[in-house]
Amino acid sequence: MAEQEKPLLIKRYASRRLYNTETSDYVTLEDIAGFIRAGREVQIVDLKTGDDLTRQYLLQIIAEHESRGENVLPVNVLNDLVRSYMVPGGGMMPQFLQSSFDMLRESQSKLMENMNAINPMAQMPGFEALKAQQEAFIRAMTGGLGNTWSGPGKEGEGDKSEQGEDLDDIKKQLAELQRKLSKLS
Repeated sequence: MAEQEKPLLIKRYASRRLYNTETSDYVTLEDIAGFIRAGREVQIVDLKTGDDLTRQYLLQIIAEHESRGENVLPVNVLNDLVRSYMVPGGGMMPQFLQSSFDMLRESQSKLMENMNAINPMAQMPGFEALKAQQEAFIRAMTGGLGNTWSGPGKEGEGDKSEQGEDLDDIKKQLAELQRKLSKLS
């Protein structure tokens, strides 16, 4: 297995501190969320017992983002998740969620491929930079579900107003690109 394909091993010490075994330093939940947004799989294990704690920490990351007002999961979806725990054997929810996210990632990849294949503007100077911004915008709108998106910046870089301005710029550029494409049709 290639180095990039192996999950990043994070060890939790008795003090509950999280240790990145690749870089030999301590990390926070936000750091781990950043690794995941960058497309890296992580595995978190208890140093003493060897128990896999990955699921517990991923749920904690989601809960913290939701509690800060970064609502991604609508209340009805959260209700359905809670209900799925009441079904003997867990029901079909885990398989459904996995299939849904797989289809979303595949659709996102196909959209990017099709945009490259049929776009006559691809020969224009500066198109690559515009395409990269459009890809970032699409990934931002889908919650960064792609495997390569690392977000508008590293965690802690810039404030929300700067990131909002960046998103507004991307939206304007996307609208301009769509306008140009409609003229070509």
